[in-house]
Amino acid sequence: MQNPMNTKLYGGPEVEAIKDWGVNSPNATGWGEIFTLLQGHYFATIFAVIVILVPLAFLAHFIVVGQKKFSHGRKIKVFSRYNIIVHWCAAIPFVILCLTGLVMVFGDKLGGGGFVRFARDVHGIVTILFAIFGILMFLMWVKPALFKLYDIKWLMIMGGYLSKEKRPIPAGKFNAGQKMWFWVCTLGGFMMIISGVFMFFQFSDIETLRIMALVHNVIGFLIIALLITHIYMAVFAIEGALSSIIDGNMGEEEIAILHSYYYQEINKA
Repeated sequence: MQNPMNTKLYGGPEVEAIKDWGVNSPNATGWGEIFTLLQGHYFATIFAVIVILVPLAFLAHFIVVGQKKFSHGRKIKVFSRYNIIVHWCAAIPFVILCLTGLVMVFGDKLGGGGFVRFARDVHGIVTILFAIFGILMFLMWVKPALFKLYDIKWLMIMGGYLSKEKRPIPAGKFNAGQKMWFWVCTLGGFMMIISGVFMFFQFSDIETLRIMALVHNVIGFLIIALLITHIYMAVFAIEGALSSIIDGNMGEEEIAILHSYYYQEINKA
């Protein structure tokens, strides 16, 4: 049945158009061949590698380097109630988007059917929530997330996470890793929304939809890898780190060591 809402995609001879999708097809044009190759043979495999190897890498880090622990004496207010609410209202839909997205990626391995369709529907609904609170989070933290010259030093020493030694790390309120995650989560997330809308409503020609699908998957690789990293850092790498975005407080020693430039700013204020 043709879709009257999209004559560019469904208005022509569909069977003839499918010839362009085949790998090494003599009639292949535009992005049809590369899209079919990547979508059919590589994307799911790359996602599987990320989901398996990234956690294993952090498990090795936890075993070899271990968890950073700091004194839980004096607490300093770092995040306001508004910061906390906006963060979680953006974070929860974002995680659901990632999980339901993976369900769709591995849909054939999960048996397809109602469960995958349910994941697709949830994916669409929570996209709206993330679009709203993602914008609020972007506006809320865009200034402290801007990169500084000292972030280069942080990257050179990998934030001190490869060492058990406690020494001041060059970082502001957000370190370079958190800043990278912020930009990938927000700008990358917004690009995922745009490409996802194109694919969901299919209000474009087939070539544009192929490009949007490629963009959606490639950004998805980065987002899944960094989401796992963010969760590991917040829950396992630093003892009690997660509590800072729950009650807004962070231990003074943790700030002095892991966010030394921010600690200097606090003391000058």
